[in-house]
Amino acid sequence: MNAALLAGAAAGLGLLVLLRALFPPRPGLSARLAAFDAARRRDAETAQAGRTAQAGERVGGLRARVGRELARTADRRGWKLTSVRADLAITDRSLEAYLATKFLLPVGALLFIPVIIAYFALIGVGASLQVPVWVGLLFAAVFFFFPDINLRQEAAARRQDFRHVVGAFLDLVSMNLAGGRGVPEALMTASSVGEGWAMQRLRDALSNARITGQTPWQALGRLGEELGIAELRDLAGALTLVADDGAQVRKSLAARAASMRSRELSELEGKAGERSQSMLVAQLFLCGAFLIFLSYPAMMRVMGA
Repeated sequence: MNAALLAGAAAGLGLLVLLRALFPPRPGLSARLAAFDAARRRDAETAQAGRTAQAGERVGGLRARVGRELARTADRRGWKLTSVRADLAITDRSLEAYLATKFLLPVGALLFIPVIIAYFALIGVGASLQVPVWVGLLFAAVFFFFPDINLRQEAAARRQDFRHVVGAFLDLVSMNLAGGRGVPEALMTASSVGEGWAMQRLRDALSNARITGQTPWQALGRLGEELGIAELRDLAGALTLVADDGAQVRKSLAARAASMRSRELSELEGKAGERSQSMLVAQLFLCGAFLIFLSYPAMMRVMGA
């Protein structure tokens, strides 16, 4: 009975997917506007693809075609994928490569179902197809979410590094303002000090702002939106309010840098406390195992007597 219900549910789901593929719904106004916005983002995606190529990421022919089709489908459907795009932007990855990996990994897991069936038949675990199929579906589900987990972990680590760089950048800007420079010159001079990837992104954003005629704080705010860095958005808003008063800008930047360092220190202390607790738990397990090892011979002798 359960097998029949599962087979009926799988057949119904497959029929629904087939009907949706053959007769897709007409895109609404939001989908059309999203496609229009996607066309305007092509220049930015081209620049990001150039950075991705410099980082050494290479997408094969089949993977590239699959990724492009999935990206076009997402644009036609109006899927913004804001958080995913921010994570991809800060990790210098392309949306096409991410979507292709997210699609091809589960498909590869499903293609191994015949191999799993042959292995189960070889070791003699029954002739039923339910266990191999469920094992294949489980691996497909794990592989489907694996790119998301990997992307979020890497993006969180890079955002933490970027926040550390932003704190140092604010200190440098404050020192340049104290030396008599204006706000745009202080921002550009401070961004030219370091050579890391985060400082390079700041320097590129400020240079592009000078070319396109934007203010530096507008460029920083847009970079914060693109990378998902709240500190840059807050910094852009603060500079917009006090850009004409150099003394107020210097005080505001110094206060923000001190606040970021204090928060980073508290986060490090919290992580250290968590690791200390985990080490304490591990030590308790070791002590318990050692006590069992010591008491086991006496217990066996008493029980045998």
